[in-house]
Amino acid sequence: MRVLLTGHQGYLGTLMAPILTDAGHDVVGLDSGLYATSVLGPAPADPPGIAVDLRDVGRDALTGFDAVVHLAALSNDPLGSLAPQHTYDINHHASTRLARLAKDAGVGRFVYASTCSVYGASGTDDILDENAPMRPVTPYAESKVRVEGDLVDLADDDFVPVSLRNATAFGFSPRLRADIVLNNLVGHAILSGTIKVLSDGTPWRPLVHARDIVAAVVAALAAPADVVRGEAFNVGSTENNVQVSDIAAEVKKVVPEAELLVTGETGGDPRSYRVDFTKIGKVLPDFHASWSVADGAAELAAAYRAHGLTQEAFDRRFTRLAVLADRQAAGTLDATLRPVG
Repeated sequence: MRVLLTGHQGYLGTLMAPILTDAGHDVVGLDSGLYATSVLGPAPADPPGIAVDLRDVGRDALTGFDAVVHLAALSNDPLGSLAPQHTYDINHHASTRLARLAKDAGVGRFVYASTCSVYGASGTDDILDENAPMRPVTPYAESKVRVEGDLVDLADDDFVPVSLRNATAFGFSPRLRADIVLNNLVGHAILSGTIKVLSDGTPWRPLVHARDIVAAVVAALAAPADVVRGEAFNVGSTENNVQVSDIAAEVKKVVPEAELLVTGETGGDPRSYRVDFTKIGKVLPDFHASWSVADGAAELAAAYRAHGLTQEAFDRRFTRLAVLADRQAAGTLDATLRPVG
């Protein structure tokens, strides 16, 4: 397929572009470049790309593509809560608009990066499958719920949208994110000598390696249209339904000199949920989440050490909120989060 990959200069997109190419697809990127320079280690080789804000994409940009893989978004809960209107404008309205443009341009398949955060504060100990009630607790998760619904409404014989509800990502990417739980804990352990758990460690989180998310996208592109049209799939593995204390324990194994601190705070994040990943294994049998949390912790620790991660880079270059704040202070990002110049 000829594939348009939005967010190709982000954390996931940087890994996804070469893997899609290796799978035989002709990949073109689309990105506004907010995090293009947030690189640890050698600079990645990006595919040909269109430099445009998602809100400003025109129909012509979609012409000639067989599929869209849509990753671009304001990409975490704290950022969404800080700028809720921008989150809804970009993550919801612009994403649905992109899907409509794609359909009008004759694009056949639309693979959407959603999130298991749609389950939010589940209020149950049950393991949640795709039919579980969605209880988002942040603008980021709420926007994902809305787009999923819009995509179902757009589905028809010629337009095949599929939503991938990714568990919380982890793992090394050349365009690193330090503001997701395992990546963050490993970095703090190496740089500060502490593994700080800002809770009592009991909340449940589903995790998935970034490369396993890529594998799910590859499988969704290859699957027969009738089995994925308008469907949602939880992306991850049962083994990676873990408590925060379990994540910290794996970090301690790869950074044994670090002190483990469990603060016992309640905090403002009410999420605690476990997710059922049975459906994706049955419907997309080519998909298998192969990375464990232990594998990811070891990978991250090795990469951070090999590439000389510094505290300043960890805090500013690889944390989404800090990157946007620094760019606005420097005058290279306007009040609507569009690049300037």
